Amino acid sequence: MRKLFLFLLGASLCGAASAQTGLTADVLQQLRGSYTPTPTDKALHNAISSVSIQQMAVNQENTQAKDTYFCVEVPNTGISDQQKSGRCWLFTGTNLLRHRAMKTLGVKDFFFSQNYLFFYDQLEKSNLFLQGVIDSRRQPLDSQMVCWLFQHPLSDGGTYTGVADLVTKYGLVPQDIMAETLVSNSTSEFCGHLKRKLREFGIQLREKGEAGASEKDLQALKVEQLKTVYRLLVMAYGEPPKSFSWAPRKDGRMTREPKTYTPQEFYREVCAPQDDLYADYVMLMNDPSRPYDQVFEIDYDRHLYDGHNWLYVNLDIEDLKKIAIESLKDSTQMYFGCDVGKFLDRQTGYADIRNFDYESLLGTTFGMNKKQRIQTFDSGSTHAMTLMAVDLDKAGKPTKWKVENSWGATSGAAGYIIMTDEWFNEYMFRLVVKRKYCPEKVLNLLKKKPVRLPAWDPMFIEEE
Repeated sequence: MRKLFLFLLGASLCGAASAQTGLTADVLQQLRGSYTPTPTDKALHNAISSVSIQQMAVNQENTQAKDTYFCVEVPNTGISDQQKSGRCWLFTGTNLLRHRAMKTLGVKDFFFSQNYLFFYDQLEKSNLFLQGVIDSRRQPLDSQMVCWLFQHPLSDGGTYTGVADLVTKYGLVPQDIMAETLVSNSTSEFCGHLKRKLREFGIQLREKGEAGASEKDLQALKVEQLKTVYRLLVMAYGEPPKSFSWAPRKDGRMTREPKTYTPQEFYREVCAPQDDLYADYVMLMNDPSRPYDQVFEIDYDRHLYDGHNWLYVNLDIEDLKKIAIESLKDSTQMYFGCDVGKFLDRQTGYADIRNFDYESLLGTTFGMNKKQRIQTFDSGSTHAMTLMAVDLDKAGKPTKWKVENSWGATSGAAGYIIMTDEWFNEYMFRLVVKRKYCPEKVLNLLKKKPVRLPAWDPMFIEEE
């Protein structure tokens, strides 16, 4: 009888909770009573049902011809195309190196092979995941770290530190030595199959660990698993060359006798003298959800198990702009990350917070600030491009910025995106600059121990 009483009491409490928090008949009646459609509401319903919201929200008061003049601009030498892949970070990183290589080679048309580095990126990320599973094997399967690992075994996105670590370890090859494949140009399907296989391998490692397998045995099993991963990657992308014979071409003809290189030798020769791609650069962030003038490091935000996490100095946006302007004035482009999809007119390639008037169309406001958008996962750095120009007013203040994109020469403004300074304030996040453009205050901050953030921090978003 006592058990029955407790059951009925529990059911009663659940019912009371539902009455207070659920969508009861009374609440539904209030909601329905709050809506009285006007002729305008009906017209908007008809329109939104058949036309995209963005197209309907175009702000006609902001469709005038766009200003494309920039007083400070680093010359560019060609637009790349990542096609239907999430490799913007890789195209941006190699595009920065390409300018130096073209000068060394004395050519006006040259691209590195993104496919070559991407092969090793996927192999290294597979090892990163499997080793992470081994390291966390004593944690419960439902722990936050283990859950995060199995949710993110691999992706085609990335950051600048991935470029730096991959190039330093594996070197570079010309595009024609390891050309793109159908899979590398459209990575999502194959990545899906590889992620499924990695999760299977991860469970095998945990089960072996639970059964008492030693660290040595688990490492041996991981190597066997990576052999399967390697074979799958070769099927999708081709096998990377250990060495190759190559000479630069001009007007279709070789300019000298071909020379044999390893990828590491080629990188050192065509990009020399080369800065240390990690130690000689500083990663900056504008993240108002965290204290400024502080250094942060995001755990597992890396491509190689023995590589570098994303470590950055968080700066006020105005301080970050000053560093960017110094770099551009010295004809030095930068790796740049932003939330590209927000208020971007893809046809004109113009990013302006006044491009679309969603509030007037939908009859409501969208009032979160940048800090709140980050905290609620509404905004983050989703795409990497090359920052190459800024326009300044008479007082030296920026009015607009220009980036080289990797969506092909027919996208946006002939392959570029122009953004207003107001848009830059709201949706710019990451910038990688040479140390020499940073003031002493920023360099001194790097001497402090960074605050370590977990892998699932809102700012852990790989650029695609």
